[in-house]
Amino acid sequence: MTFATDEPGDSRREEEAKPAIADTADRKPRWYAVQVASGCEKRVKADLERRAQTFDVSERIFQVEIPQSKAFKIRKDGSRQETDEKVFPGYVLVKMAMDDETWQVVKNTSHVINFVGAEQKRGSGRGRGHVKPLPLSPPEVERIFKQAQEQEPVVKINLAAGDRIIVLTGPFKDFEGEVVEVSPERSKLKALLSIFGRDTPVELEFNQVQKQG
Repeated sequence: MTFATDEPGDSRREEEAKPAIADTADRKPRWYAVQVASGCEKRVKADLERRAQTFDVSERIFQVEIPQSKAFKIRKDGSRQETDEKVFPGYVLVKMAMDDETWQVVKNTSHVINFVGAEQKRGSGRGRGHVKPLPLSPPEVERIFKQAQEQEPVVKINLAAGDRIIVLTGPFKDFEGEVVEVSPERSKLKALLSIFGRDTPVELEFNQVQKQG
């Protein structure tokens, strides 16, 4: 398995780098992983669904998914905002019947880099070869979607070791300190607070603190 290095949306070398799809064309729908520009997953999903309709291949490009799990972001006031966390940032999954036409529709979608597959070397020259798309196995697909459904919610906070904080609630309210450790899986952090003139490590909940500066 490998990844292509083409620039997103660059179709200047499509004919030159087009994989031999015809000899593996399969009308049976299979899931493929597609690498996309970072942060463009939702845009690619919407554009690809629209293009499937425009090019009349919606009966062969069945489904476009971005596996996501639940997450919570800590706001500045300490409250939680529910959001989604991508399981595989930079990738979308496409359920499709692979042939020359559907390959072109996906590959020429803006911000798509390439299918995940096996790199086939050129017959001559030093340039890199094209990538032959390889479908995901049923166990891989099941594992990916199961992981998205069952993964424990992630708590996201814009804090790292060395950041200055102020405590908002609890017995140490209004104390200032420095973060020494962040534990997202526990929604807690450890900070050094100056208590009675001494730096003392204290464990705090994410929603008890606010970043300074």
